Amino acid sequence: MLNRLIAIVVLVTLIGTNLSRFIVYAGFEANQQFIAANLCENKSRPWMHCNGHCYLMNKLRQTEEKEKKQERAEQKNRYHEVLPGETLKITFKFPVFMLIYPECLPLNTVQRSFDIFHPPRNV
Repeated sequence: MLNRLIAIVVLVTLIGTNLSRFIVYAGFEANQQFIAANLCENKSRPWMHCNGHCYLMNKLRQTEEKEKKQERAEQKNRYHEVLPGETLKITFKFPVFMLIYPECLPLNTVQRSFDIFHPPRNV
């Protein structure tokens, strides 16, 4: 029973955050006469026929800014989770010993003298 209650609460909160714009519209439609009479910014200018839409636009802008702030905070948290808190130091150790191979001459090679050969000269 408790697991179902927790699941329902989590689902409602997830759906509520995704449908915040719809909730603002529904609240505006339900209370449009009250908003137009009391909360409208343009009630002193009836020729504009605002009927509370200015209030609706302000509320939508506020919810959009709130969603953006939450999204930035979530991205910041994800960034901190991925990167380590301290700087990572990687050191490479080079081998201490060095192999020295003896010089090996191939067998049965002809030792020619290159003193005789002179390349041609351009005069």
